[in-house]
Amino acid sequence: MRYKRILTIQDISCVGQCSLTVALPVLSACGHETCVLPTALLSTHTGGFGKPAIVPLSNALPEIVEHWKENGITFDLILTGYLGSVSAIQTAMHIMDTMLPPGGMLITDPAMADHGSLYSGFDGDYVREMKQLCDRADVILPNLTEAALLSGMPYEDRTDEAYARQLLERLPNDRVILTGVGETDTGLLLRDGGTIRRYAHPRLPGSFSGTGDLFAAAFTGALAAEKGVYESARIAADFTYRCIQCTAAEPAHWYGVKFEPALPELMQMLGIK
Repeated sequence: MRYKRILTIQDISCVGQCSLTVALPVLSACGHETCVLPTALLSTHTGGFGKPAIVPLSNALPEIVEHWKENGITFDLILTGYLGSVSAIQTAMHIMDTMLPPGGMLITDPAMADHGSLYSGFDGDYVREMKQLCDRADVILPNLTEAALLSGMPYEDRTDEAYARQLLERLPNDRVILTGVGETDTGLLLRDGGTIRRYAHPRLPGSFSGTGDLFAAAFTGALAAEKGVYESARIAADFTYRCIQCTAAEPAHWYGVKFEPALPELMQMLGIK
């Protein structure tokens, strides 16, 4: 496996096991050089801690990128997560245009909505700009709400496979992984060109912040390790499920997913010794 350099662009929540505090260790454990571009600094994530202290970093991004360009820095893969502003989305597209060489890949988690609603602070302009980024990505990783927004279909409060297939049909991307699909179980529905495949696990009780970030990082790490799209999705789903199992028995750990104990298992899935 060739040693690869991955850039992940998303916010950093200092406490809460999500976004960059998940992506960086997971991608590194997958055996890759991992570079980061934080789009905002939050004291905690936004789920259950109250209103966090937030330091927007959008204004600093162009200067950082220009410094990279001066040094001829490029990336083999780019993973985008929660970007937080239209200008950050535009920066991500600029990096793709100038620092992703032929054969490089862009993996985009739209990270803008869930349960039928946009995240706080986002609007139609943000959705339109995110759609442009997704249209240029090699693989997109939306949940059902994000897929409805990107496809222009009305959101329905459903998680069944039939609804997920309708969303897939309306999305123009060749490679899409829809997450959160399933009623009695939970899993993903993947389209890779003309092939659609499903992969699922038993549904565990509870709600766990950061699972989408965890899945996206593990998927990107596996893909960079030259696993196929479906195999990478399967590995990421197995790893995410294992992390939820590690967390589910500890009610005090309500704010995130205990992924650290399972990192050796992810490395084993990838054949890393």
